Amino acid sequence: MNTKLYVGNLSFDTTENDLQDMFAAYGPVTEVNLIMDRMSGRSRGFGFVTMATPEGAQAAITALSGQNVNGRNLTVNEARPKEERGGGGGGGGGGGGGDRRGPRRQYSPYWMD
Repeated sequence: MNTKLYVGNLSFDTTENDLQDMFAAYGPVTEVNLIMDRMSGRSRGFGFVTMATPEGAQAAITALSGQNVNGRNLTVNEARPKEERGGGGGGGGGGGGGDRRGPRRQYSPYWMD
């Protein structure tokens, strides 16, 4: 049974190969996924490693959680299931646009006091 691990607080210089090598010392690794920023193409500082066995996953968590790698203390724990995200388009909180100055007033250029 595969166990997916969350790996956080990674240095931006860390590669998927680095993660593969780091976790392979604790058991067989079936997948490595380093999360990248779409705009810049740089690492976002976290990723996921799937271990082939629960024993390997637990060994990796015990050994690597809090370990200093490239100047950063890693966070390693079992990944939570991905939450369902509501469909539909974007949204943005709160209704109504505009600003805080109140309702928009229409002024005619022909208005005279």
